[in-house]
Amino acid sequence: MPEHSPAQKQYLLRVRRKKYMIHVSRILLFLGFLFLWEVSARRRWIDSFIFSSPSEIWQTFFTMIQDQSLFTHIGITLTETLVSFVFTVFLGIGTAVLLWCCPKLSRILEPYLVVLNSLPKSALAPLLIVWLGANIRTIIVAGMSVAIFGSIINLYTGFREADPEKLKLIRTLGGTKKDELTKIVLPSSVPLILSVMKVNIGLCLVGVIIGEFIGARQGLGYLIIYGSQTFNCAGIRIRTDIVILIFCLFSGYSRISQQPLPPAPLKRIRPSFFNTFNL
Repeated sequence: MPEHSPAQKQYLLRVRRKKYMIHVSRILLFLGFLFLWEVSARRRWIDSFIFSSPSEIWQTFFTMIQDQSLFTHIGITLTETLVSFVFTVFLGIGTAVLLWCCPKLSRILEPYLVVLNSLPKSALAPLLIVWLGANIRTIIVAGMSVAIFGSIINLYTGFREADPEKLKLIRTLGGTKKDELTKIVLPSSVPLILSVMKVNIGLCLVGVIIGEFIGARQGLGYLIIYGSQTFNCAGIRIRTDIVILIFCLFSGYSRISQQPLPPAPLKRIRPSFFNTFNL
């Protein structure tokens, strides 16, 4: 590998220094916020009973760790989120493929998908409790309901935007609908699918928390709503922070999975004209 010139080294150094300053500024801003919050609570500039304080939240966190019940609730919420996410991904891709293969069906179902996607999911959760009962299945369905309809609409729209010239070439060479789907539509939609998955993991977590608010006896959503009923503001804060941390972890993993993939090789399709003469 050739050596960098002095000008290039200076430029790379400035770029690294700029990134370093951005990270340091973010950390200092966060620490400054915590310091101001703690001082305000200790000097009674704010009501510590309502707004709590970082030290009280930290003490509550250690108490919950010693109790060991926190990990059980985190595990339940994570399991419900991941299960609802997996179902959302497979159902979303499968339904979008079905709509792409059947344009007439897509024209029939399109207004219903738009209406279902616009429904307030927090209002739908109580109906799910009545229909399915207060169990883990209802929580999973609540998580799916937040993400599934928007996922179908976005994926189907992306499938329709596949390169028409390539699709025409597939048909000219005697390819079938399956060849168009597997050789053109799905490979070209991989970035879209990964982007939709990145959004869906957060939406499924939101849906699961909403479901746990209403009809659960375990999970982070249950702990948050229980803390609000008992006016445990520090407990509410730490449980909400854990939900934010879980979302950040999911988002970071999704960003890693969005690294560019090498293009899949296209198999040569023999034209039907040559197949007729067995060439």
